[in-house]
Amino acid sequence: MPEIKMPKLSDTMTEGTVVAWKKKKGETVAAGDVIAEIETDKATMEFESSDDGVLSEIFVQEGGKVAVGERIALVLGKGEKAEGEKAQAPSAPAEKPAETTGKEEKKTSPAAPPAGESAKAAEPPPAPPAGGRLKASPLAKKIAASMGIDLSGISGSGPGSRIIKKDVLAAAESQPPGAPARTAAAPAAGGQQRIPMSAMRKVIAERLLASKTQIPHFYLNIEVDAGQLMKLRADINAAGEKAGQAKLTVNDFILKAAVVAAARTPKVNASFDKDAVIEYSSINLAVAVAIDDGLITPVIRDAQNKSLRQISEAVKDLAARARTKKLKPEEYQGGTLTVSNLGNYGIDNFFAIINPPQSVILSVGAIVKKPVVNAKNEIVPGQRLAIGMSCDHRVVDGAIGAQYLAELRSLLENPALMLI
Repeated sequence: MPEIKMPKLSDTMTEGTVVAWKKKKGETVAAGDVIAEIETDKATMEFESSDDGVLSEIFVQEGGKVAVGERIALVLGKGEKAEGEKAQAPSAPAEKPAETTGKEEKKTSPAAPPAGESAKAAEPPPAPPAGGRLKASPLAKKIAASMGIDLSGISGSGPGSRIIKKDVLAAAESQPPGAPARTAAAPAAGGQQRIPMSAMRKVIAERLLASKTQIPHFYLNIEVDAGQLMKLRADINAAGEKAGQAKLTVNDFILKAAVVAAARTPKVNASFDKDAVIEYSSINLAVAVAIDDGLITPVIRDAQNKSLRQISEAVKDLAARARTKKLKPEEYQGGTLTVSNLGNYGIDNFFAIINPPQSVILSVGAIVKKPVVNAKNEIVPGQRLAIGMSCDHRVVDGAIGAQYLAELRSLLENPALMLI
């Protein structure tokens, strides 16, 4: 009688959200069948059953969020029956509602609703938990916010009186035609909106705070002459177009150069580990990709063995699946070096925060046309690219960082070298 528990689907995952159940209660399932979609802090993933049987109980409804290791469903084998409390209602959520006496409930009950509201809507809602925090699923909160409905006036029908999607929809339907939405108290002058953080944003906040406060950052930067790079890219794309190949981006060349430079300066492809420094033999290149909910860094593994074209194809595929939250855990874990490029957003230069446990991150800006002084001391039009480098001083000293950037500059200003 296996209980299905919220799995740990990423190294930073502490809780997950059941996005959708692919099997209904009472349906037969086989090992390997997809029974649910689980949203982690980084992706939405299909969750497969590990056993044959019947989906006997569903403890967490769609939109419900629970901690890793908490039970979400129960699968029973043929002829098997649920035991004791496992056959009962779902376990209470971590946050227990405050107990109240009948007298207290009467005191805190709201006034009668306006004429026209249904009997269900007229029932007094349960007293909120200690501290005044309402229990509602993320999906219910989102729907309520979009419809302007105050959750404090809704009775929850989910586990532990948790407000779920159908409760919000029922409350909306109970309002008489033309009646104003039951909204919470108006915000202070100027207006404001409190937006709950998603699991991804919470993890980003925690990891980057830890990085900035625990890792001694220092910064280096260079300006690269991108003229030859732009010319080579145009020539390759013109030839590739005739052969039906996809165009290479400026970022593809930067990623390839970052890998080759790291292979020539292996001390930057490392991490701090208490009383030692770990130098990696493989360069697992992490590439920062902006998505609706924040940022994710899919990883091109063994990038030192890949050609420019292979890196280009890999990053396009990973970025596309990152934006639809279809990455597998192994595709966004284990990076040893990160590149973040904001050039497409019109940013000329910046310094990113290190992605632990890595020791460096490159910050790539836009290629800018500007007047420059050539070898003949003539002022001529030029194309310049600013690249910043944030380093963990416990692992990378200034001289090592400078050596790496010198290699990177040489490759980008003589891009044919990275094709040899």
